[in-house]
Amino acid sequence: MQNQARIKTILTAKPIDQDVTLNGWLKSRRESKGLTFLDITDGSCLNGIQVIAESTLRNYTSEISKLTTGCSVAIEGRLVSSPAKGQDVEVHAKKISVLGWADPETYPLQKKRHSFEFLRSIAHIRGRTNSLGAVARIRSRLSWALHHFFAKRGFFQIHTPVITTSDCEGAGDMFTVTSLDLGQIPFDKNKVDFSKDFFGRPASLTVSGQLEAEAYALALGNVYTFGPTFRAENSHTSRHLAEFWMIEPEMAFCDLEGDMDLAEEMLKYVVKDCVDNCPDDIDLFNRFIDKNLAAKLSSVLENDFARISYTEAVDKLTQSGQKFDYPVKWGIDLQSEHERYLAEELYQRPVIVTDYPKTIKPFYMRLNNDGKTVAAMDILFPGIGEIVGGSQREERYDILQERMKKANIPLENYEWYLDLRRYGTVPHAGFGLGFERLVQFVTGMSNIRDVIAFPRTPGVA
Repeated sequence: MQNQARIKTILTAKPIDQDVTLNGWLKSRRESKGLTFLDITDGSCLNGIQVIAESTLRNYTSEISKLTTGCSVAIEGRLVSSPAKGQDVEVHAKKISVLGWADPETYPLQKKRHSFEFLRSIAHIRGRTNSLGAVARIRSRLSWALHHFFAKRGFFQIHTPVITTSDCEGAGDMFTVTSLDLGQIPFDKNKVDFSKDFFGRPASLTVSGQLEAEAYALALGNVYTFGPTFRAENSHTSRHLAEFWMIEPEMAFCDLEGDMDLAEEMLKYVVKDCVDNCPDDIDLFNRFIDKNLAAKLSSVLENDFARISYTEAVDKLTQSGQKFDYPVKWGIDLQSEHERYLAEELYQRPVIVTDYPKTIKPFYMRLNNDGKTVAAMDILFPGIGEIVGGSQREERYDILQERMKKANIPLENYEWYLDLRRYGTVPHAGFGLGFERLVQFVTGMSNIRDVIAFPRTPGVA
């Protein structure tokens, strides 16, 4: 098995009339005129390879003729040109060894098409389907492209804590981390006494690595963090996960304009990289999931993102004549229907909305001169809505401290964060990209639970 070749390598290099060794899983088998035709896949690409087994092979009757969908095999044979339509090459087997059987009575992937809802119930096997295998390959490529993008621009990756005592977003929906004996929880005045806990105070799974990334941006200049984040939000919609991944760059000596420029450049870079390197997988989604997918991806690459202020966006929404489930007025947080209308109907391309009311944004966003808005930006994508959220961070100590007080944030827990403004503060900015939403956009998949290998949602872990 050490010298085995991946099917993608074989189909790309096409070493005609040479012996090859490959391993894989059986997608289908048919017999004709004393021959068995096996469709083998190994997950390296969307396409499988046809293997022809003659009845003279030693184990033809005992094993090969009994193979069913899902069985795993090791194959040694010769690669030859194929006379069949739709394939350039095929393998004439010299030896086929069965590595693992799959009982056709219980193997769940017998049909060619299964609903995504059903596949979620067998998350451990669904990666063998064409669609979910393609999602996994695209997700991997997007991850590679993001790391490559930042490495080329001199960013340093920072691994920020998964366990935190800070709540970056102020959402409150966080998973508690504790070492307390749940059968004998200590109480103090009817409240859990976390002083007896491992960290001596409440701790949670992080909702963002931003605050810690800021600390290292103010030491190394440009950094990013890419890791899992968690929300204990009891939501059963197609847009929410309890565990999801975020990429969060932070840049010292950067303002909101530079923040927007980098985010747009990053999105164009990773989409183009995926279009260039995953054409077969993207074509699958364009044919079977979203027939406008290719056009949407081209729109990102060929057009500058529209840029408007929150105030302009509210004006355009109220003047649109469109009836929304959630009425639009200045001061509200834009809903998904508002965001998608701006990106899909009004501009028909990605839109960056800036300068939101301070009352609907977190304390760390820089207060604008009008005293009413902050230097924030959200990037809205057609079919998705918000995909990036960011801001210039508040670098002025007095203003940051006052905003934290008004938000009832305990300053004693954030003295380290205030220190960043006490000692050598500089203008700085950053943003967060919801990785699953990016994968959704590139694949056209409508449910966020289908773009992560093992979705964590209420009641599912």
